[in-house]
This record gives sequence, C-alpha cells and structure tokens, in this order.
Amino acid sequence: MILTAHQPTYLPWIGTFHKILLADMFCFFDIAQYQKKEWDNRNKIYTYNGELMLSVPTKSQKHFDKTIGNIEINNETNWAEKHYKSILLNYKKHPFFENHQAFIEDMFLNQKWDKLVDLNVYFYKYILKLLDKDIPIVMASEHDFQGKKSDLVLDMCQKLGASTYIFGGEGENYADKRSFKDAGVDLIFQKYQHPVYNQYRNKSDFISHLSILDLIMNYDSKNVASIILQK
Repeated sequence: MILTAHQPTYLPWIGTFHKILLADMFCFFDIAQYQKKEWDNRNKIYTYNGELMLSVPTKSQKHFDKTIGNIEINNETNWAEKHYKSILLNYKKHPFFENHQAFIEDMFLNQKWDKLVDLNVYFYKYILKLLDKDIPIVMASEHDFQGKKSDLVLDMCQKLGASTYIFGGEGENYADKRSFKDAGVDLIFQKYQHPVYNQYRNKSDFISHLSILDLIMNYDSKNVASIILQK
C-alpha cells in the first residue's frame, strides 16, 4: 500500500494533489505544529494583474504550542465574504467557473468555520471528488503516532500498514533512509515539475504555484488529473 501525508493547507497547490493521485491512502497530518505565515492558512489565486494572496485570519496566540488541528479561525472579520468576492471577481469569466460556483458559495457564504482544519479538509474532499480519486483518508490526530520528524513518519507508515511512502519535495533532507529500509518501507521523493497550462486571458508569462482553484477554473474536471500527472 502506497501512503502519503500532508498538512491540511488552505486552497492547496496542484503538487499536493499529485502526491495523493499516486497514493492508495492519504493522511491529513493535522498533528504538525501550526506555522504562521506559511500555507496552513493562506494561498494564492490568479488575477489579471498577477497573483493575489488570500489569508484566513486565525487565533494564533501561543501558536508554537498548538497543532494545525487545534487552530481556530478568527471570525471577527468578514474574511470569508472577502475571499468569495476575490474569487468571484477574478474567476467569474473563466471557462469552468459555473461548475464550481455553488461549492464556492457554500464554502464561503453558507458554512461557518470555527477550526481551520475543518475548512481545509472540506476543500480537499471536494477536489478529490472532482479528480474521481476514491481513496481512504485518515486523520493523524485519530492515531497514536509516536516519534519526531523521520521517526514519526515511519511510525505512521508502520501503524497504517504502508509498504511505500511518498515524501514531498523537502523530505529527502530529513528522512532517515536507513530506518525505512530496515523496516521494509520503500521511499519515493516527489520532484514535481509544475505543468504549464492555459490561463484564461493571460497574455504574459504563466503564473505557477497558485491554488488548484486556478486549474479547475480553466479546465474541465475530466482533464484536471491528467494535467496534474502530466500525461
């Protein structure tokens, strides 16, 4: 069984879903420490003037003591309506906006999110459904994984019964390859090359590393997976 894991990031880029498409099981690593000003609560979308960062405000006091799964959203601001309007303004004329409009409205206007992890997981599951990827999903917080860094990942692999684990791009810098080999777990280190695709009304240089929102607004869901996998 091929396993991969990732922190439940906000509106993630396509490289995250590349790992998931290659796996047989996916683990939301919600036990990782929350990283302020990283991708846990923010990501970029396309605009005609370049990229725009959307950030979810969080109650991040003492965030060094909190995991991602315990981070609460600061709903004292109207961030959800602002994010919806930004997406609407910049994508409403894109070829496949209407396919996703109901979901976007539900996510930002109809739902009320208290925890960041719930918001992020909700989006992931929508994308996985679009990609027609029926895969077992587990939450790390629901298991008793032990250790730190590489040892923690190995313990996760062993407890979930993985024979192969897919690390992200930086995994090779900290993975203890010997311990995985001794445990009989093969390793794959993702070296993802971002594909170039047609961006609506983009007459200049392609803008890469945006949220996967950009890709699904430009292409029918039947073609999204093949673009991610570069087939």
